[in-house]
Amino acid sequence: MEHKIVDFVIQLAVILFAISFHESAHALAALKFGDTTARDLGRISLNPIRHIDPVGSILVPIVLYIFSGLIFGAAKPTPVDLRRTKNPRLANLVVSAAGPVSNFLLAAVGLVIFAILRRADPMVMQDLLEALRGNRFAAGALAPIAYILYFFVMVNVMLGVFNLLPIPPLDGSGVVLSLVGAPAARVYGVIAPFGFLILILLISTPFLRNVFRPFQTLVLRLIFGA
Repeated sequence: MEHKIVDFVIQLAVILFAISFHESAHALAALKFGDTTARDLGRISLNPIRHIDPVGSILVPIVLYIFSGLIFGAAKPTPVDLRRTKNPRLANLVVSAAGPVSNFLLAAVGLVIFAILRRADPMVMQDLLEALRGNRFAAGALAPIAYILYFFVMVNVMLGVFNLLPIPPLDGSGVVLSLVGAPAARVYGVIAPFGFLILILLISTPFLRNVFRPFQTLVLRLIFGA
């Protein structure tokens, strides 16, 4: 039970930081194109309170952890007024992509730190495996650091991949809309009201697990240096 509590707290802290960084990236990208809406609302911040959505950031992670042992969540959408930007179509592309890209950058930083840890102490990876199996952390500071870092990398990669799905209101739909234009706008105009329902259906089926699996496999290979 103690291990489960620690595990939950670590994963929740990681997801709150990841979504805060993600939403701040959206807000900063919008500001670069001239829209100050998100900045004026204090959304360029790593303070999770600025971004927390009671359902997506708290309830969903708790329910997912209870049923799957993994945490996933979402923040309040970052408000963007494309009418205030210099080039709305390009702005939409960059702002939409900024969130997922920011998560991939965080994951890359985590992988670099993992490479350093492996060089400093090759046994730390065996200790990480033991911790992931539910055993106690090994003595010393590196094992807990590696455990936190594992979830840091995995959560950021999965968050980036998930948000690139071309389903409204996810960021991937904004990317597709910017690249394709009017044809995509017509399609999204029809399915946008059902976007959340579509996502719930995908989450409740093996579809998302199948999408995530190759990325999870890649991350594991990069972490363990396989």
